[in-house]
Amino acid sequence: MPETQHNHREIIINVENLEHSYGNFKAVDGISFSVKKGEIFSFLGPNGAGKSTAINILITLLAKQKGDATVAGYDVTKDPQKVRESIGIVFQDITLDRDMTVWEILEFHGRLYNMPPEQRRKRIEELLDLVELGAKRNERTKNLSGGMKRRLEIARGLMTRPKVLFLDEPTIGLDPQTRMRMWDYIKGVNNEGTTIFLTTHYMDEADQLSDRISIIDQGKIVISGTSWELKNTLGRDLIYLETNDNNAAIRLLQDLPSVRDVKPKRKGFVLMVNEDGTKVLPVVIDVLRNAGIETLTINLKKPSMDDVFVFYTGKELRDEPSGKIPMRPGGR
Repeated sequence: MPETQHNHREIIINVENLEHSYGNFKAVDGISFSVKKGEIFSFLGPNGAGKSTAINILITLLAKQKGDATVAGYDVTKDPQKVRESIGIVFQDITLDRDMTVWEILEFHGRLYNMPPEQRRKRIEELLDLVELGAKRNERTKNLSGGMKRRLEIARGLMTRPKVLFLDEPTIGLDPQTRMRMWDYIKGVNNEGTTIFLTTHYMDEADQLSDRISIIDQGKIVISGTSWELKNTLGRDLIYLETNDNNAAIRLLQDLPSVRDVKPKRKGFVLMVNEDGTKVLPVVIDVLRNAGIETLTINLKKPSMDDVFVFYTGKELRDEPSGKIPMRPGGR
């Protein structure tokens, strides 16, 4: 594909000023974003950030309150049926009939969408290949592992060759090895030409899989871009420091030409630097030594998705307050 064409790929999901409240709680607070055809797009954010609410509006499960949203060219309010025909969905909560076999589940789904028998059979074979469940075709789903169930759900979501596949936290509760296998399946699906919209609270998942990421927190999109662009906003390298006088050290170091920004941390602080960190490090150590400040810990690293998230939201995904339980749609 020529580069110019790639940059002007058509938009397949477009959202403008979307808002949604449950009572006084604003779950989605005026978000705007777009997804290009053929890409893997991720919503990265903590539980209760508004990810599920936004997805539920896009898949027409939740009535839109305010703003505009189109999927595959169809308005979610005016053409919900057309939207549904254009999408596949894999939800957090496994929704498979336990007593049906792998084949029956796909067969049933194809019938639901009035696929002709021959086309159904061919598609089921293709999908069993894609998610490597051919050997399990006659197994009842209650006997499948968590990872296999998730793969079967992905196959089911793809039966109708949707233009967009929505995956809501697709690897939650899976062990690390199964998660990485899932990523391979998701990439395989994307290579078939399906646009993928993913919600996740796993940094590495967003980082490894996505063409573009929107970080969402408290109902707002904080920043969007490719993984590389997001990390790059923090500088080329990060230098973590702990000294015996952090405040004095920050005052001295923040004026160095190579320092883009300084962020205080619980124990020390982080310097975001625009140059190669290995060249900046000796300068930093000299400045502190000359001022009589003792360096206790020093650490140089490349910015990660974790760093980006903490920088833009002011919090780590791990230390979420567990007090507030976000409401599921339809909850009271």
